[in-house]
Amino acid sequence: MILGETDMPHDDDRNAPHRANIILIGFLIVAGFYLLAEHRAHLFGVLPFLLLLSCPLMHLFMHHGHRHGGDDSSDAGTDADPSSQSGRRTRP
Repeated sequence: MILGETDMPHDDDRNAPHRANIILIGFLIVAGFYLLAEHRAHLFGVLPFLLLLSCPLMHLFMHHGHRHGGDDSSDAGTDADPSSQSGRRTRP
């Protein structure tokens, strides 16, 4: 072993992935800018259709927790206020 050498990696070796990520992010920013600058008319032409598409998608994903239809195994009283149920049986 030569005097001064160690088994630890050099600072350059540890920072190589970090530098590569910075270069990749910079490249993606520049490419995204040119993509938007050159195809702006195409993107703006699609916006009304994306708005119309967002309505059914929001309905689909936002009603996920409401348990609409089809699930007969759930308790019927789960939507009621728990503070109103005193544990006693009431007359119908």
